Amino acid sequence: MVEIPEGYSGEGFHATSFDKVVGLARKNSLWPLPFATSCCGIEFMATMGANYDLARFGSERMGFTPRQCDMLLVAGTIAKKMGPILREVYLQMSEPRWVVAIGACASSGGIFDSYSVLQGIDQVIPVDVYVPGCPPRPEAILDGILKLQDLVQHESLRRRNSPRYKDLLSSYGIQ
Repeated sequence: MVEIPEGYSGEGFHATSFDKVVGLARKNSLWPLPFATSCCGIEFMATMGANYDLARFGSERMGFTPRQCDMLLVAGTIAKKMGPILREVYLQMSEPRWVVAIGACASSGGIFDSYSVLQGIDQVIPVDVYVPGCPPRPEAILDGILKLQDLVQHESLRRRNSPRYKDLLSSYGIQ
């Protein structure tokens, strides 16, 4: 059940602020784009299955084109050669966009401390939520997505235009 935003209610109507309505709508309609490369991807597939059912939380439609998605789920080991491709996929996503790093490899390189493995995707794109584990259980992935939903619901509509956000993107070389 969706919690009604704070406001004034009467018989047959509810008045609240525009920010809260938009936050509620965004929270419950995230369209995920999976970027799965290894074992964490298998756990993510289980999250989409009937036992855990990510669709209960508003992520019904799994998209495989970045232009129609707003939540990038990076699961698994990312090689340094894949870094520019991951960045390009991120840039092709519609704004506002959010990123979840699933598993130890996406978060920090995991056990692969080698020249060819990216030591965390936050070296190429900004990350909103980190899900720990090697590989993380589907419950942990669901918890990470619920944490992202809280972040999305309470995000100001003006945050994406703020100087702080623009500085964050420019630190990644994104205009």
